Amino acid sequence: MNSWDQMARRAFLRDGSLGVGSLALAWLMQQEQAAAAPAKIPQTPQVFDLKAKTSRTTPKAKAMISLFQHGGPSHMDLTDPKPELTKFSGTDYTGEIGFSFVNEASKKLLGSQWKFSKHGECGTEFSELLPYTASIADDLCLIRSMHTGANGHEVSIRYFHGGIPGVLGRPHFASWLLYGLGSETQNLPAYMVLTDPGGHPVDGVNNWSSGFMPALYQGTVLRPQEPRILNLDAPPHLRGEPQRQNLDLLQTLNRRHAERFPAENELDARIASYELAARMQTAAREALDISQETKATQELYGLNDDATREYGTRCLIARRLVERGVRFVQLFLAGQPWDNHSHLGTALPSICRRTDQPAAALVTDLKQRGMLDETIVHWGGEIGRLPVTQNQGSPEKNGRDHNGQGFSIWLAGGGIKPGMAFGTTDEFGHKAVENVVTPNDYQATLMHLFGLDWNELSYHYNGQPQIITAGRPAHVVQEILA
Repeated sequence: MNSWDQMARRAFLRDGSLGVGSLALAWLMQQEQAAAAPAKIPQTPQVFDLKAKTSRTTPKAKAMISLFQHGGPSHMDLTDPKPELTKFSGTDYTGEIGFSFVNEASKKLLGSQWKFSKHGECGTEFSELLPYTASIADDLCLIRSMHTGANGHEVSIRYFHGGIPGVLGRPHFASWLLYGLGSETQNLPAYMVLTDPGGHPVDGVNNWSSGFMPALYQGTVLRPQEPRILNLDAPPHLRGEPQRQNLDLLQTLNRRHAERFPAENELDARIASYELAARMQTAAREALDISQETKATQELYGLNDDATREYGTRCLIARRLVERGVRFVQLFLAGQPWDNHSHLGTALPSICRRTDQPAAALVTDLKQRGMLDETIVHWGGEIGRLPVTQNQGSPEKNGRDHNGQGFSIWLAGGGIKPGMAFGTTDEFGHKAVENVVTPNDYQATLMHLFGLDWNELSYHYNGQPQIITAGRPAHVVQEILA
């Protein structure tokens, strides 16, 4: 590149404002970091893009919304009734238990203080703490036999998202989806993350990392408060034709450089990204404008209630994004609010009150719009809780310690069989004992629903083909498929 090219490019990027804002800029620069082909693998230069690709088999699902519940929701208090636990509450548990907080450990069984009842035609039992989720029982597949084998938060979060317990640097499941299928929209990022106004979840940005894959496959984070995209409008003096001329100049410079260095595959991604940014100025504004929704829809999500307004707003935005072609949307909560080591009697109802109505509304709304058949909704955390008391000195302060041996999640839509409960834990809810499902099984099943073979979709890294499960045992859980 001659000196004029270098100066023009640098000056443009330094001084020219495209009005894209922090979200779009993050999206743009992700694409610049696309990795080159591994040195030891003879092949033509790889092209990394988000153009729509054909799946291996006919997909049941085209999009997914994950409502991730960091901290470990207490399944025996919410989704997995245990009469024997209640019957023997206060007595010593005779089995072996691994404690995370040994100084507060207790083997005293703790029965649930909340009532369970059957719901829907399917008769699935839910706790009184989840009345809205219970009302959509016939739309849900409740898996009661999840198992990570580890009690820690980060180790299990990374297992769910990246395929190996505890290992950093692995691509998120959504990154594999984008790598295998591309995007359904050219106007919005294909993988979007909706974080909490209170801050990032535990394990921070690792929750949406693309790991060893090019950065264009990582999650694009919306601001958790309005305005959700800063500087979406170009400055007045650059709007319209001036902005178009600036974009044309940048494209010309990039194309000239690409012709001289055809092996630099990130150039095409860079060019496409700036064009995406311009399109986002209209598409993103419209997608995030929930004022277009009817009063009935806003009330369905709880936007008229202080307790549910914030989470309900994000659930509604998630539906609007998927409706406009976004492939994967994931919602997070600040920290780990389900990590109820103490004050279980007040902390658990509080987080249920905040999230129950919006989560159920999302499923209901998708179904009413005819979108649920092609959209998977996931609800669940990385672990569950133990059936014994975590002793905090007095009964009203007690809670439950971590438990990755058996816990619950639920799925809906996108080819998942509705109105069923699958798998069981033991009589006290400690360990998964029947139809055990691991995060790798979860990943394999989801990939299957998107028309991909989890064992065949590979990405070369460090000279070796990598798959989402990294060779760990996995299977498609056929029993939960419609």
